[in-house]
Amino acid sequence: MREIVAVVLRLLLAAASLAGVVTQLVIAIRTDFGLVNFFSYFTTLSNMFASVVFIVGAVKILRRSESSGRWEAVRGASVVYMAFVGIVFNTLLSGADLGGLLPWTNVVHHMLMPLAVVIDWVLMPPRRRLAMRTAWLWLLVPVVYTVYSVVRGAITDFYCYPFFNPAAVGGYGGVAAYCAGLLVAFIVLALVIRLVGNALSRRTAHDQATDRSTTTETSRP
Repeated sequence: MREIVAVVLRLLLAAASLAGVVTQLVIAIRTDFGLVNFFSYFTTLSNMFASVVFIVGAVKILRRSESSGRWEAVRGASVVYMAFVGIVFNTLLSGADLGGLLPWTNVVHHMLMPLAVVIDWVLMPPRRRLAMRTAWLWLLVPVVYTVYSVVRGAITDFYCYPFFNPAAVGGYGGVAAYCAGLLVAFIVLALVIRLVGNALSRRTAHDQATDRSTTTETSRP
């Protein structure tokens, strides 16, 4: 029953998130916002990624597929990225001008999905332990994204987020300070997500071993 509920919720949340992306994409096209600009938002990319992970995860449950270490690493990445989206938005961007972002999309992308992926990680923890190397690999995407955003912004004068815009934060020194702070926050978050996943994975494995042992004992004549 627990697995069926997980499948339904994952599919519903993925559908809501992707519906938000499609809705905002239509608005972007109608307002000539630019496709590259639209897909340059970390929130958009993270929601798309997390939605795909939810869908694949639901299918894996239905097919009773064995979870590999690589899959758990990918799933963990989606948790870290979405949690980061939720934290950054609700601490640095909650009062920012959201432009054409619809209220319901804002709630789904910045609040509901970040909370959902974290809860999903806690209630259905990884079945394999994650190496420390995995947490550092999670860092590659935000680092590349930051470089891309700052460089592209300098060329096109379009910045997805104000902390990438030197005119908004007192020059490139301010940009560097914000990026350094966000990098530290991301590293801490990645380590915490890995730690929680491994701790819950050990406990789940122990409980399953105990259940099997109990079942064996009770089945003996």
